[in-house]
Amino acid sequence: MVREVIGVLGGWRTRTADAESPMAVNADLTGRRILDCTLGGGGHSAALLAAGADVTGVDRDPAAIAQASARLKEFAEAGRFRSMLANYADLAAVAAAGDATFEGILLDLGVSSHQFDDEARGFSFRAGAPLDMRMSRAATTAESADNGPEIASVRSPDRSPSAAEWLNESSESEIAAALRDYGDERRAARMAAEIIRRRANKPFAISDDLVGAVRAVLGPRSGPPDFARIFQAVRIAVNDELGGLARALPALRDRLASSGVIGVITYHSGEDRLVKHAFREWSRSCTCPPRQPFCICGGDNALGDVVTRKAVVAAADEIVRNARARSAKLRAWRRRAGRRTSPGK
Repeated sequence: MVREVIGVLGGWRTRTADAESPMAVNADLTGRRILDCTLGGGGHSAALLAAGADVTGVDRDPAAIAQASARLKEFAEAGRFRSMLANYADLAAVAAAGDATFEGILLDLGVSSHQFDDEARGFSFRAGAPLDMRMSRAATTAESADNGPEIASVRSPDRSPSAAEWLNESSESEIAAALRDYGDERRAARMAAEIIRRRANKPFAISDDLVGAVRAVLGPRSGPPDFARIFQAVRIAVNDELGGLARALPALRDRLASSGVIGVITYHSGEDRLVKHAFREWSRSCTCPPRQPFCICGGDNALGDVVTRKAVVAAADEIVRNARARSAKLRAWRRRAGRRTSPGK
């Protein structure tokens, strides 16, 4: 959704013939400071830099930092790109982030392609893949050699458990809640009990172990769509993705410069719901309690305005090129000029 991202961050909003999709043709972002909170392979940052923006890229994955930095080396040398190893949800604790503000902020949630395609990272349910799923996993010696000397000294600040550790150590109720809330699994309680039963005999270690537990509960006809849901639920729990997003949204909002825009691409209904409700709350003029019989706040407390009336989805041609884009939803919000924000609002 590169075209749409540049559209919302650049401030252009024109409708396509078949969808409400922000477009930007020959967009000029010269001089705009953009914070790419999910740097990944650097695709969005590369497009933003090409459009003239100055970009700060953040990622919790050391391998992503190394790969994107190599890709964008010429922009870094020109002083237009810098990267930070950090979890976007905890930028306030990163000294290098300081109190900088930005005209545009981007969050592209979910798993990046380079993470998903690397079997050693354990995000897929391919046979024999390790149950890892940590977005912050430190680079191995081999990866350090492949990605250059700079990654050898890079270590993630996160201390997330691997998926195997989470499955082997979490309580039955915690596992059931994750499968139900993050995977929409109706038989979450039964599946959690099956996981507990199996790990007592043999600790979970590879994808086959979790696939076996899923099949034991859902039956032999269960297949990739079921495995994808369950693996996604475990990944979200391991990386505290929804908790991190909830913490990050107000903190990132407060880093927006006057008239700045934050755009968020989600791939899960829980993520999209959090973003939609946050943007709606920040756009409310009246902040009185719902049952207040009359307004006493003055009715002029909106911090900004929703840019995308409905979530923007990927165009058909993009879905053909990248099937993962079919679940992507982009929402954007603009801070009102001169309107101050306060933490926690």
